[in-house]
Amino acid sequence: MRAVLQRVTRASVTVDGEVVGAIDRPGLVALVGVTHDDGPEQVATMARKIAELRILRGERSAVEESAPVLVISQFTLYGETRKGRRPTWHKAASGAAAEPLVDAVATALREKGLEVATGRFGAEMAVDLVGDGPVTLVIDV
Repeated sequence: MRAVLQRVTRASVTVDGEVVGAIDRPGLVALVGVTHDDGPEQVATMARKIAELRILRGERSAVEESAPVLVISQFTLYGETRKGRRPTWHKAASGAAAEPLVDAVATALREKGLEVATGRFGAEMAVDLVGDGPVTLVIDV
């Protein structure tokens, strides 16, 4: 499982002109990608990392600040670009395998007491965010 985690002052996801997920105060955007051998262990580790990494202002975590998280599925995080000019997606899990795991990350974050908004799995999403810092990390578990 891989995530790109970005500290933001606000963020939203729009699908077909409708805002489907938004956070309106400082928090995190987590773009989450799933690969073939991911399961519950990776979900738990990823949720812990997102919730507890001390990347908010004052070296605080989302849990410490009760900061919101916008979780967005992102299969392209497993795009392979080493050869040629066209990425391949063979390392990304299928939608049927990935969707429940991305949902499980969001659920695990909620269980940690965080406010969680989400995108819409498989949709063409427009992501609007205001980066804070900027602080951006790639997390592999």
